[in-house]
Amino acid sequence: MSTQTADSGPSSLNLPNALTVVRILLVPVFLVLLLGGGALGAPWTELDPQRMLWAFIVFVVAMVTDWIDGFLARRWNLITDFGKIADPIADKSLMASALIGLALVGILPWWVPVVILVRELGITVLRFVIIRWVVLPASKGGKLKTVLQTGALSLFLLQAPVAVWLPGILAGWLVVSWLLLTAAIVVTLVTGADYCVKSAALVREAKARGGAGER
Repeated sequence: MSTQTADSGPSSLNLPNALTVVRILLVPVFLVLLLGGGALGAPWTELDPQRMLWAFIVFVVAMVTDWIDGFLARRWNLITDFGKIADPIADKSLMASALIGLALVGILPWWVPVVILVRELGITVLRFVIIRWVVLPASKGGKLKTVLQTGALSLFLLQAPVAVWLPGILAGWLVVSWLLLTAAIVVTLVTGADYCVKSAALVREAKARGGAGER
């Protein structure tokens, strides 16, 4: 299912890109569900469990589209310039919305989104700074980071429903949630440092090759 042409490459009008657009459109829907209904300013114990359950469902559906559109784009050779730009925008928008939204409703302390988002912003800026010399590829650690963050945030989104409908397992649920989030934060910071080290080495190699070519 390829719309690729010999002259212009794949068309931007394809299923993977459509799924990316859907994911972007789901971000405001997710935020309305997470922050609506008087959630702001109230203790998290008073959050509407049904709204939080729907927020969780929308979040998971959006993250599943991330995996599907990437798989289809690679399988059908439909990687486009639009997808390269829109896909990370969709991913980071959704993750930032979840982190900030959970902090706004009192489920996460503010230092969690600050640490994670500062790292994400820093690596994004780093990619733009070094792009004149080298493209910084994604690493397996980066993919593990995304999986851990998604899992942890999904558990926290279900915290209010669990507290209301399954209060007997809430303590264990919180322990597992925080263990997963701690692992996500550790991997986030480690991979961030690794990106910095690798980018410095790649830039040095690129400059060395450029200097050798000039001679």
